[in-house]
Amino acid sequence: LALLNINTCLVSAQAPTAAKIVFAANREGNRDIYIMNPDGTEQINLTRHKADDISPVFSPTGEQILFASDRDQLSDSWDLYLMDTDGGNVRQVFEKSADRRHPTWSPSGKQIAYTRVDHGERFLYIAAIDGKKEEQVAIGRSSTWSPDGTEIAFLSGALDKPRRISLLRVQTKKQTFLSFPKTPTWVRTPSWSPSGEKIAFSWVNRVELRREDFQKETIYVVNHNGTSLQQIVDEAGPAAVDPVWSPSGKELLYIQADDVDAVFPIRRQVFKIALNGGPPIQLTHVGFGHHLGNWFDPAYALPVSPQPRLLTILWSQVKQQKF
Repeated sequence: LALLNINTCLVSAQAPTAAKIVFAANREGNRDIYIMNPDGTEQINLTRHKADDISPVFSPTGEQILFASDRDQLSDSWDLYLMDTDGGNVRQVFEKSADRRHPTWSPSGKQIAYTRVDHGERFLYIAAIDGKKEEQVAIGRSSTWSPDGTEIAFLSGALDKPRRISLLRVQTKKQTFLSFPKTPTWVRTPSWSPSGEKIAFSWVNRVELRREDFQKETIYVVNHNGTSLQQIVDEAGPAAVDPVWSPSGKELLYIQADDVDAVFPIRRQVFKIALNGGPPIQLTHVGFGHHLGNWFDPAYALPVSPQPRLLTILWSQVKQQKF
């Protein structure tokens, strides 16, 4: 697969003019990338490829979607691809194939973090968006950048060890654990809030895990310093996983089965819930195997590299300031 000039593509691509959610789902025999409105309307298949496409994420300014796919039959593994937000102009990020998954953009749009599988173990990597300067930075997976770009939260440790959320300083590579009132037994998919103050994740709040306890996995939010742990979604089941913040920081998306009686459900759908209360809203109703990407809104998109002093001000508010 020939590589195109990514920097040129970024200039010519167009961002959505209204808020969109990107996700993956199996509706036609394989997993494809879809976008939809925040209320669940206008769901559009962007890829329509015979391979599986998963883990889509909008670029910070919305012109591109980064995703993982197993479409390269020669490598027989996952790797990372870019495409325009209309599904066109698909190209591979790296010249040399490897098993890369679960990508996330840096707030500047110049770097990506992702999971790379080497010899059966999962490692956290960082690279430039043009596929250069690939660097292994930790043992772990499922990464999320802080809004100022200085830290990455991720699941640390080997696959056969208890899962912990670690915070990696991007510049120094120093790691610290995100401390909780008690150490989580089963924790997954951290997601950093737009303000940088909170991290959402899914958690089975049990000291010892039994098979049936995995249906109690649900969504929590905690402050960046580990204080003020708050349960967001009821743990009555089925399991709620993969939280994603709205650009405003007032809502969360997550994945949950629509069959309450399933022990290991595959018909997982996309739901939305407001942090200030109210019942969850189901956004998707067809297909299965849904994977969330992220939520882009042009009203909150910074068109330049983020500056720490501006990160607590929404871009829609910045435009109203008189400098």
